[in-house]
Amino acid sequence: MKDQTEGKAVLAELEELYPDAKPALQYRTPYELLVAVVLSAQCTDERVNKVTAELFKEYNTPQKMLTLAQEELEKKIYSCGFYRMKAEHILSASRDIVEKFGGEVPAAQEELRTLAGVGRKTANVVYAVAFGGDAIAVDTHVFRVSNRLGLAHAPTPEKTEQQLMDILPRDTWSRAHHWLIYHGRRVCHSQRPACAVCTLQRYCDFFKKK
Repeated sequence: MKDQTEGKAVLAELEELYPDAKPALQYRTPYELLVAVVLSAQCTDERVNKVTAELFKEYNTPQKMLTLAQEELEKKIYSCGFYRMKAEHILSASRDIVEKFGGEVPAAQEELRTLAGVGRKTANVVYAVAFGGDAIAVDTHVFRVSNRLGLAHAPTPEKTEQQLMDILPRDTWSRAHHWLIYHGRRVCHSQRPACAVCTLQRYCDFFKKK
């Protein structure tokens, strides 16, 4: 695994490549972001944005969301996949937000993780993006790219997150998350990574092994 000096060098290259990297999910409030991230599991951000554009016209607060029966919400989010589970989680989380947190999405990671459907990755996204906290959310892109580059050598997202936190400066964590996602989407693809055009070749363990 790379040391902190090498980690900073990789980040500097990623920042130069993707200076405008930002979340792809569209949202206006922490609650909207939370719902969008729950919907994004096993679904494209483009699809989620289409669904939430309609959903949030009327149901953009936990109080309003709770006026929907689960079957009604399922119909509205059907195209995102796993719609029954996601509808159940969204309504349960909305209920907890109203009953336990005064109608406001909690800003602490530990409290976020008490909400239904909110695992470590989702909590980290909401904490970092909505509340400006320092966190690395390890999705499939971050997991793949960071392990290929050698920023981490870990078998799970949780261990990858810990290794990234160990090697990268804390104040870069949330931005590094977006840089790694962009690189995974644009260059370091899952099946056919575009290694020939990648400017990170000199750092990349995956490329060196090839």
